[in-house]
Amino acid sequence: MKKALVVGIDDYHSAPLQGCVNDASSVAQLLERNGDGSPNFSVRLLTSDKLEVNAQVLLQAITELFSGDADTALLFFAGHGIINPETNAGYIVSQDGRKPSWGVTLSDILHLANQAYPRVKSSVIILDSCQSGYAGEIQGLGSAANQPSVIGNGVTILTASHREGTAAEEDGHGLFTSILLDGLSGSSADVIGRITPASVYSHIDQTLGPWKQRPVYKANVQTFVTLRNVAPKIPHEVLRRLPEYFPDPAHVFQLDPSYEPDRENVPERVKHIPVDEDHKRIFKELQLCNRHGLIVPVDAEHMYYAAIDSKGCRLSALGAHYRKLAILGRI
Repeated sequence: MKKALVVGIDDYHSAPLQGCVNDASSVAQLLERNGDGSPNFSVRLLTSDKLEVNAQVLLQAITELFSGDADTALLFFAGHGIINPETNAGYIVSQDGRKPSWGVTLSDILHLANQAYPRVKSSVIILDSCQSGYAGEIQGLGSAANQPSVIGNGVTILTASHREGTAAEEDGHGLFTSILLDGLSGSSADVIGRITPASVYSHIDQTLGPWKQRPVYKANVQTFVTLRNVAPKIPHEVLRRLPEYFPDPAHVFQLDPSYEPDRENVPERVKHIPVDEDHKRIFKELQLCNRHGLIVPVDAEHMYYAAIDSKGCRLSALGAHYRKLAILGRI
């Protein structure tokens, strides 16, 4: 019940591009499968090297995407984008686009996505095109900084640039999409392995920094939207044991030298203390949680010293969150 329309146009009749077909093909390949190979989105791929992606084809495909029922409908577009200054209308430019009919208006796309709810629970619009940050604004109200936005229930918009910005190409891909692909491959996954529009935006935003093109994220959502699942950073069974290790969120798990398996480099004063194999297993899990920010040592710089000096460890705020999820049966 997840479907995606992925579009890439290089072969414009004027001002051709070079990375958009590559962008679309790579995004489609990632969206089709989760990290373990299980099915994810049912993808329809439209690229200008295979067919003429004219305005009629593009609008019909977008209309079909947001028709019918689905848990998630996702539109990805890589190509030219433009705002007509005379009408203040934003467009994704079709292969035959030219003034005054540039392609499909961003307002039409948003209208289709807005109207799709609740048949489509979540609509995600990802645009790698110039001036794509216009998406969500009200057509015809000028270019004021505080432009009103009409984003319907369940709609998320992620764009390569703000309303006045350009979208660069680099090494055969759009700069925005190259980072998007990295995020979808796993760089923006949470501890459980879920990749969301918000986590992808955060990854892109941090990677681009303040001096390059600025991505835009807009959303009106009440439910968790997952774009892709990859291998969890911490195995689910370990996360489900957090309530066992920490009976309450403020609990300090007591450690001692029997948890640390290294007996070559430990201080002489603890070398006589035998390693407990069960403690060794638990400590390995606690250290993994520490590496990903769920657990912190108490009165020690590292987990190693917390064990050697018989200190302890406790949950961070993030760890308390996952402990609660485990109690609620959501992991």
